[in-house]
Amino acid sequence: MPHKIGFVVVSSSGHEDGFSARELMIHAPTVSGWRSPRFCQFPQEIVLQMVERCRIRKLQLLAHQYMIPSKVEFYVSESLPEYFVPYQAERFRRLGYVSLCDNEKTGCRARELKSVYVDAVGQFLKLTFHENHLNKYNIYNQVALVAVNIIGDPADFGDESNITSREKLIDHYLGHNTEDPALEGTCTGKSDYISPLDDLAFDMYQDPEVAQIIRKLDERKREAVQKERYDYAKKLKQAIADLQKVGERLGRYEVEKRCAVEKEDYDRAKEKQQQMERFRSQVYEQLRLHSLVDAELVQRPPDLPLQPLAHSGSPRHQQPALSRPREDRAPESLRSEPFLQEKPPARPLGPPQPATADQAPPAADPHLRTHLQAVPYDERPLPAARKQPAAALEPEKSDWDGSEAPRGAATGEPEPLTEKALREASPAVDVLGEALVAGAYSKTWSYREDALLALCKQLMQMPAGAPKEELKNVLRASIFLVRRAVRDLVTPVFQASLKLLKMIITQYIPKHKLSKLETAHCVERTVPVLLARTGDSSARLRIIASNFIQEMALFKEVRSLQIIPPYLVQPLKANSSAHLAMSQMDLLARLLRDLGTGNTGFTVDNVMKFSVSALEHRVYEVRETAVRIILDMYKQHRAFILEYLPPDDNTTRKNVLYKTIFDGFAKIDGRPTDADTKAQKKVATEEAEKRKKEEIKALQGQLAVLSEIQAGVQPGKETTAGPVLEADSQDTEGGKAAARPAPEVPAAHYLDNLCIFCGERSESFTEEGLDLHYWKRCLMLTRCACCRQVVEISSLTEHLLTECDKKDGFGKCYRCNEAVLKEELPRHIKAKDCNPAKPEKLANRCPLCHENFSPGEEAWKAHLMGPAGCTMNLRKTHVLHKALPPAGKGPATTKSGTSASKVGSKIPTPKGLNKSSGRTYTKR
Repeated sequence: MPHKIGFVVVSSSGHEDGFSARELMIHAPTVSGWRSPRFCQFPQEIVLQMVERCRIRKLQLLAHQYMIPSKVEFYVSESLPEYFVPYQAERFRRLGYVSLCDNEKTGCRARELKSVYVDAVGQFLKLTFHENHLNKYNIYNQVALVAVNIIGDPADFGDESNITSREKLIDHYLGHNTEDPALEGTCTGKSDYISPLDDLAFDMYQDPEVAQIIRKLDERKREAVQKERYDYAKKLKQAIADLQKVGERLGRYEVEKRCAVEKEDYDRAKEKQQQMERFRSQVYEQLRLHSLVDAELVQRPPDLPLQPLAHSGSPRHQQPALSRPREDRAPESLRSEPFLQEKPPARPLGPPQPATADQAPPAADPHLRTHLQAVPYDERPLPAARKQPAAALEPEKSDWDGSEAPRGAATGEPEPLTEKALREASPAVDVLGEALVAGAYSKTWSYREDALLALCKQLMQMPAGAPKEELKNVLRASIFLVRRAVRDLVTPVFQASLKLLKMIITQYIPKHKLSKLETAHCVERTVPVLLARTGDSSARLRIIASNFIQEMALFKEVRSLQIIPPYLVQPLKANSSAHLAMSQMDLLARLLRDLGTGNTGFTVDNVMKFSVSALEHRVYEVRETAVRIILDMYKQHRAFILEYLPPDDNTTRKNVLYKTIFDGFAKIDGRPTDADTKAQKKVATEEAEKRKKEEIKALQGQLAVLSEIQAGVQPGKETTAGPVLEADSQDTEGGKAAARPAPEVPAAHYLDNLCIFCGERSESFTEEGLDLHYWKRCLMLTRCACCRQVVEISSLTEHLLTECDKKDGFGKCYRCNEAVLKEELPRHIKAKDCNPAKPEKLANRCPLCHENFSPGEEAWKAHLMGPAGCTMNLRKTHVLHKALPPAGKGPATTKSGTSASKVGSKIPTPKGLNKSSGRTYTKR
């Protein structure tokens, strides 16, 4: 008959801390199962080894509520090579796959149980997990598996067909007919019947202790049926049904207790524990009253981890021994790693006790049972210790008032060290003694706290004249215990470890005048663990760890070693928790303010490289802190910080973080920010538009006057009066200014033959003549050295940064606001030789001579055309001294001999100008 097959985990692609694949070897309500690493590569794989070669009939998977793979593939293999390579696909035969629901309908609150019926023979099973379903809870793109169950038969009894034919032949001679319709649906009439007790749903929602009792009662029920004791079988059936409800209720209590422990609500956890014990005791007492179980059956099962199957004669015994999770380790580690053990320890780890013939088993002693029920489950002695004589377990009289759980076993001393702990802590045991180390390793948190405080007191009382070698050995053994206690989840133990560490660094080492190497040893062994605790799920523990690291970095004994700062500027890992990244950034910001970058371990280089990389982190708080650190660094080092950042241009400012950083730089320098500059430009543009409208209005009035004058003049007669437009000459005899009457100018052609930039009027300023004037002679225009376009000198900087064909090669200097080649920009900024620019409201900025002068458009003419103006305007210094060609000699020629009219026809329109239909130019 198919039954549950035990297995062990051979390998896995990887796992998140605390969620190893070996968790799959335990089936209980409180198991966490396996989780893939954060942001892992797919597919992920897990290889399981069954206890023997089996014929697999059914596979069951219990998926996570939101870390759900899109599909899971199954592979089976007979054996593995001697040098096992987990991912050798050719060693496995593919069985198929199952698809898992994305769980959106339940809001990612329910777990899916998937059952697959297969028929395959092998000893190794490989599970391949593909990419996860996306949802708002699975922020790290992980996949997970809460539990896996294998149901099958041993495959070592020959071919299945031979077995089937042999069974049919035996049944024929015995007169049995397995195909009798009367036996249809019974467990005895089906060779492939699978018991509900082997189903994964049974173990995952039942208390492990009650589940074992149910299985034993089920075996007795089947034995009673075989012996035709139907009344007893009926009573056992009813007891099994009641116990299933009891197991589910106890399973809920266990989950609630674990949640309370995780939240550090120990009062509620203790209440739940006591509630479970009372309820369990009542149920067991009822079972005994009905004579359904004996004392041996309800004896608490050994608190041992999962062990592989040990096949016996009965197939029902060929199931894994699923033990109750070790609740007494909950304060230290909520998820204990299972390990393989062939058989439970037969004796305690302490000195062997002589056995006597009249000694009864502890579970059979009513006094011992009463004592075990009175003591909370978390504080009961170890399973191995329960096998000691009853006299050794008598409780000591004490004044305990119930406010705290009894400490350790009934003897009042911490439990002895296990063999594994002895091997691990043997150096510390040799120096500090087994009693103190046993307290530090105790499963009772109060013993761990007391051991650390006792060690602190012992170190403070050590005489000053002790040998140096002995002092060093004591220090290193103490740091070994401190490093272990820093990982403790119980807050008092964690705080006691920090107190001991502070005393060692600030008192023990200076008192005994130990070298800096010992201080460095203390810091290097504990800082990585403390930094890991800053990412703890408990906010209280995170704050305690962060504050202590900051305090330790400021110790005068530690500050000179410069050990802690390099840990804080290590790049953030992509799969690190958000709490850890935020704590590291916050610590860096605080220590930078306290220590600075002068001979402290922090340098401009390592801080800026770390901060710039942190700008790309997925967590907003980390990016915000990185911006704050960069601004603080800029206050101290100014131009050196710009080397680690991209250039300040429009492309970079599209990133909000860099825009914030560069605006912050501007505020620190006292310069207007980008928003302030845009606001000033908007105000200046509005004022310019207002002035332009007023000029247009005045010009329209002059045109109207000219039109009236033209209308009043008779044909063939000269005008005798008119408005004076310009000064022509001076009367040398009388010294009085004489005005020449205005020529007859039609209103439609008033702006003909006029350069709208410099105001010069000439009869040669035809359409082609104006183009030539713009191209070579106009004092208000110039040619761009990069694209050869004609632009206004006043807008040359804007042209180079936004319009020029080679604009990508220029950057803007934040000091002088001029366009500078990007390869020259860092040197230009460092040199600080440029003349700082003033706001547009206060002054104009000449891009030729780099000087500031009075604001306004008329000031540009005075600066570029006046004799005391710009000295770098080459057209003013050279072109104006060339004489124009005499009239009537034909069009002017260029150096190559081409006529000006032909050249002018190819001259492009100056940048910033639009050609109108009236053959005039107006400003844009």
